Amino acid sequence: MKKHVKVVIVGAGSAGLSALRQIRQQTQDYIIVDKGPLGTTCARVGCMPSKALVHVARQFHGRHAFDEAGLRGAEGLAIDLPAVLAHIRRQRDRFAGSMAQVTRELAGDRLVIGEARLRGPRTVQVGATVYEAEAVVLATGASPVVPEDWRRRFGNRLLTYDSLFDQETLAPRIAVLGLGPIGLELGQALARLGLDVVGYSSRPMIGGITDPEVNAAALAALRAEFPVHVGARAGLEVDGNAIRAGEGPHAATVDQVLIATGTRPSLHDLGLGTLGVPLDDRGVPPYDPQTLQVADLPVFIAGDVNSHRPILHEALDDGFIAGRNALAASPRHYCRRAPLKIVFCEPQIVAAGRTLAALDGRDVVIGSVDFADQSRALIEGTNRGLMRLYADAATGVLLGAEAACPGAEHFGHMLAWAVQRGMTVAEMLQLPFYHPVEEEAIRSALRDAAEQLHGAAAPIGPALCTSAPETPLR
Repeated sequence: MKKHVKVVIVGAGSAGLSALRQIRQQTQDYIIVDKGPLGTTCARVGCMPSKALVHVARQFHGRHAFDEAGLRGAEGLAIDLPAVLAHIRRQRDRFAGSMAQVTRELAGDRLVIGEARLRGPRTVQVGATVYEAEAVVLATGASPVVPEDWRRRFGNRLLTYDSLFDQETLAPRIAVLGLGPIGLELGQALARLGLDVVGYSSRPMIGGITDPEVNAAALAALRAEFPVHVGARAGLEVDGNAIRAGEGPHAATVDQVLIATGTRPSLHDLGLGTLGVPLDDRGVPPYDPQTLQVADLPVFIAGDVNSHRPILHEALDDGFIAGRNALAASPRHYCRRAPLKIVFCEPQIVAAGRTLAALDGRDVVIGSVDFADQSRALIEGTNRGLMRLYADAATGVLLGAEAACPGAEHFGHMLAWAVQRGMTVAEMLQLPFYHPVEEEAIRSALRDAAEQLHGAAAPIGPALCTSAPETPLR
């Protein structure tokens, strides 16, 4: 059976739904195909259940400070792990169910459940039906990478973010392979819930950090809670009824392994070979990141599947761009927002604007602040971590920042906004900073940067006015 539609969207995740919102403003002649389950990766297995787990773990971990603050009885607190995981699933099901309902309401009878396969740049087959389209949006997401050899040898003792939250309980000893955002967040949370966790990363840098000093601060804080080994690939071997992770002095015997070594674009069996364009080593076709058009074809690739910036707000922007361009007379180039990445471990890790590595030797000054003596952090008992701001040495324009510190999720937004607006260090120092708040650390780092710019001292007071639209202060 053949049908004709203007647009076929493949994938009903965050990027696909974002594209759908744009397309349905211009036409009702479309379909959106998804193999299920509905509910978006973020709601089902990503952002939401992981933050629910992090929150519960943080609350339980807080008992370690009770006695010093004069709060007695912390020794009576206990974890009921099956109950915790059931709570996480209830939270997950609420969010996932809500997003599934949103999908059905947005798509209506244009939602097609099934496996999609390209038969060319304008042709998509779903089951026995072939859809001829004017444009195709690919938004199939990404999935965890697990070596097939490990799958065969260790079976369900290997966990990923796809399977973790479906567990009724967890074994007492767990190795975490990969210390990017997923591995750090889940690994620390499980350690705080009383499991014996050990973390491994083949890379020396963790959490996407590129600044060596920020990385050292993050490692020091995390190693105070559970063993973290970086810079060497960790193998897995059978050890009786257990698993041997790592090698030499860093080896550990565990019962389960959480694989968080990365994701792969979900392009398997999608039929990209029919597009007639080369594919990279991840199976991704060439595309323009500002239009999301694949080569010069009427095909657009959006969200985690394109591997550009696999973050929810970037996926939403991708969907917007792909949805607009799918029906445009010619694809338009859209400016991307300032980069912003956050890892919700403690201390939180953030990269706003350009990272140190992305500056690639550019002449910059670096403003730094150590949180060891930050007043509000001292009060909260979170006084550990480091923030580093990067400003152009000639103009003082803020280019980016990396940090591992308390409150980084909030600092990251402020700094990314400043980067996107092209603000200078001097301009940022004219903004208000309340006391006592952790945001004062930004001012400290800005002052450090300002003292390096042309040898000038950091301005500490309000700017002079040439006119006063309001009644002057008295």
